[in-house]
Formats: sequence, C-alpha cells, structure tokens
Amino acid sequence: MNTTASGAKAATYSLHALGVFCGLAAATWLAAAEAPTKLVTAGFSPFLISLGMVAGVFVARWTVPVALKGTSYVLMDLREKPHLIVWALVAGMLWAVGNTLTVFAVRNVGLSIAFPLWNINSLVGLFWGWLLFRELRGSGWGRVVGGAVAIVGGACLLAYATAQHSNTLPGGAALGIVAALSAGLMFGTMYIPYRKAYISGMNPLSFVTVFTFGELGMVSTLAVLLDGGVHNVVAGLVRARPALFWLFLGGFCWVVGDLFQNYAAKYIGIARGIPLSNTNQLWGLAWGVLVFGELAGQGVTAHVLVFTGSLIMILGAGAICSAQASESEQASWKVAVERECVRYGLDSERAKSSLLGEDPLSRDKPVRHWWEILIVASAVAIFVWLAMGAEHQAVAVNLPWMAVLLAATLVCLVVCGLLLWKRTRFS
Repeated sequence: MNTTASGAKAATYSLHALGVFCGLAAATWLAAAEAPTKLVTAGFSPFLISLGMVAGVFVARWTVPVALKGTSYVLMDLREKPHLIVWALVAGMLWAVGNTLTVFAVRNVGLSIAFPLWNINSLVGLFWGWLLFRELRGSGWGRVVGGAVAIVGGACLLAYATAQHSNTLPGGAALGIVAALSAGLMFGTMYIPYRKAYISGMNPLSFVTVFTFGELGMVSTLAVLLDGGVHNVVAGLVRARPALFWLFLGGFCWVVGDLFQNYAAKYIGIARGIPLSNTNQLWGLAWGVLVFGELAGQGVTAHVLVFTGSLIMILGAGAICSAQASESEQASWKVAVERECVRYGLDSERAKSSLLGEDPLSRDKPVRHWWEILIVASAVAIFVWLAMGAEHQAVAVNLPWMAVLLAATLVCLVVCGLLLWKRTRFS
C-alpha cells in the first residue's frame, strides 16, 4: 500500500515537473512566433500577415502529428471523442481572431508593449480553470494566483519601461492597446476547449489537427471580408511572396510553442500552465529589445524598470513552478473528469489513464501508412520553395542576437521533446 502510494506520488511529481518544463519551453517558441509580426511595420496588411502565419500553422499542424503518431492514431482519437471536434474548431476560431488583433497591436504600439497587454490571458485562463474545471480547489492556490499576478504585473512594468520609446502611429496607441487587451481575452477563453479536451483523455496532437481548420477558416473569412475581398487578398499574397517564408516560419514556431502549451495545460492545468507559458513576455522583450532595437536610446531608469519587471516575472514563474497540486485539488480534478465522462459517455478509466501520462489509445495498435511520408515531405517542400524566394525585408535586425535566441529555442525543443517522449510517448 505504501509502495503504491509512493509510486503514485513519484509519477504525479514527474508529471508536474514535465508540465512545468512544457510551459517554460512553450514560452520560448511562442515568443519567436511573434517576431514575424514586425513585418507589419514594413507596410504589410495585418490581415495578410495573420493569414500568412495561419497558412504556415496549417501546414505544420498536419505535419507534426502525422510524423509523431500517424493518421490512424489521430482518426481513432477523434472517432472516440467526436464531441470535441466542435470545441477544437471553436478554439481555432478564437485563436485566429486573437492573432489578427495582436498584429494590429504590434503595428500601433510595438512588440514590447503589446506582448504584456495580451498576456492578461493568463488571468483569464486562471479564472476559467477555477470556475469550470475545479482547478485551485484546495490548499496551495495562493502561490499560483500570486505567481500569475506577479507575471502580469511584471509584464506591465516592462511595458511602462518601453512605452516612452515606442514608435506608435499618430492617434493609434489607444487602438493598439484595445487590440492587445481584446487578443488577451480571446486567447484566455480559447483555453476552455483545451482543458475540456484533455480531461476527456484526448491527445494534444489530435486536438490541434482539428484546431487548425477553425483558425484557417476564420482568418480567411476575416481577410476576405475586411481586407478588400478575394481578389485583393490574392493580390496581396502575390506581392508578399518574398516575405511569406518568414510568416510561414512564424506559424511553424507557433505550432511548436502551442503544442508544448497544450501539454502543460494537460498535465498541470490551465491555471498553472498558461501563466508559465506567458513568461514568453521575457523572451518577447528579448526579441523586441535585442533583435529589433526597441529599447535603444532609453535611459538608466528604463533599464532599471526592465530589470525589475523581469525579476518580478521570474519570481512569479518560480512560485507557480513550486505550486504542485495538493491531494484535495487532485481529487477536485477527478470530479471534473467524471463529469465530462458521464456527460459524453466516455470511459473514465481511459481518461484518467491519459491524464497520468499513459497512452491508452496506443493499445489499439494504430497502423502507420506509407502516405504519411509524402505528407511530411510535401510540407518540407513547401517551406523549401518559400525559402528559395525569400528576400530581406525592410525591418532592421541584430543578426548575432537573433542567432542566440534561435539557438535557445532549439535547445528547449530538444530537451523538452525528449522529456515528453521518455515520460509519455507524446500522449
């Protein structure tokens, strides 16, 4: 009995640590994904940039799940939980609207200011996790809430530090702020379908495959309706051909970051996982300041504020990292799982098994198919073709710092990817 309890505790701790690593790794990739939005300062339409990124997301979202698990696995998962298809589409639509709003925000107030404003999504997600999925019910919730508030507060301090030097459009700062805050609301609400899927036992790779249809459909509709119609959108894509590679690359980075974020939401909940992934503000600051020179010319006061804000965010993330769910909270999670299983007629044991890092679907021995190689090869070919036509854009960058930040994101990918494979086999 004691041995079993000890093993269960060790497994829980391992999943908590894995969720923390996934949340922090997500931050690096989500920040890198926002770098191409700086192309809006080169004169591209926000709708066009969002459409280009989502097209890259669409290609990557089909490729990564196929490469890791195969089409049979994904289809079996969807057939077992068909009610989640609609939720995944809704989540994709919310993301598409939010992502388009972030481009407006970056255009009007800059990356350094827009980032912390839309990162209020951590507080929105924390609220939904508590209200709908019984997260933070029990002891230890104070550290999570305090950590999330510290992350948002530190982010706001960073925004204040860089605000005076931001290149805002005349009269457009208010629009940029509203766009960033609205994006945060969209992103925070998007996590409701995330958590609903994972307490039902769905694999994140299956969820994001459907998610991409919602986002591509929504952003295409927005572009056609609000950016001059189909002809104007097609003409804009043709003109933007030399920059499409960078937008597709941003979409790919977002897919990797979002997958890590999904795994964090699955294993430690949205109340913990989303604030951790929102430390992407620190990485976003690094991209904005070191790569794009958004803090150049600021005085000592600004640098002190940046250091203080960064330290507050790090302390907030540290509080969340150490706030493992108590036994009473885990019991509350199980109530939410049982509720979903009863509502949709799911096997509760399979759902609980999935939340423990196991892969019950793999027991059904899904078959890998030869055409999956063609899917991956086609996606790679698209990126190679776009890269061949890519041109330098009218956005000043610091190449050495860009190389450093890209290297850091790759290290996070390898380390966290190996941890996920070793512990869960990407379940």
